[in-house]
Amino acid sequence: MKVLVIGATGGSGLAVTRSLLARGAQVTAFARHPESLPPLHGPLRKVAGDATRFEDIDRAMAGHDAVVVALGIRENPLRVRLLGSARTAMDVRSRGTRHVIEAMHRHGVRRLVVQTSYGVGATAGRLPFMVKLVFALMLRPQIRDTGRQEDAVRDSGLDWVLVQPVNLTDDAVLEPAYASSNGDYQSMKVSRQQVGEFLADAALSDLYVGTSVALSAHAPEGKSIADRSARGRPQVR
Repeated sequence: MKVLVIGATGGSGLAVTRSLLARGAQVTAFARHPESLPPLHGPLRKVAGDATRFEDIDRAMAGHDAVVVALGIRENPLRVRLLGSARTAMDVRSRGTRHVIEAMHRHGVRRLVVQTSYGVGATAGRLPFMVKLVFALMLRPQIRDTGRQEDAVRDSGLDWVLVQPVNLTDDAVLEPAYASSNGDYQSMKVSRQQVGEFLADAALSDLYVGTSVALSAHAPEGKSIADRSARGRPQVR
């Protein structure tokens, strides 16, 4: 299977690229600076481009079976809130995703997997108070753009999957994430490694099509926030 990863040099983009290669997929890593990727094993093609330029996305799209979008702004969120982003367009998520959708229709690609954020759309009212406060004070413009991104995906007419991780960490975790289509979560953190594995699951199977899935790490025994019955591989609840 041939998968195009948009935003392949970010934390989740790199994680899903690794996971896809480990499963034997042919991966095209699309980023502004794909040469910054670490050494990776497997059938990997690197394409330099800007997701906010439709012609760059269109040029990379042909011949793929699925697309994973892991766009975002990697700069300090406080600086971005006060001064704006220095290196990345503030609407990179929504604009880049709209370009992806248009190019997918042009080239007949159906499977679209998009990482957004817990606390957007249907899960907006389910954040703990302190996290909701951080969203309101520091991340409001980015969250608004993520909402526009989700709207574009839902209206795309494609075989889409929205993936909403809670707070991302760089922890090394072997256990699959807890996945819920009801917006449940077991903790307020999840590792990029876990997210990458789930994004690969969604790209390579039909299990999650048409679903928005919340991802979190499993909580310690006795401290679960939601139902703890999802074990083993991620399951949609």
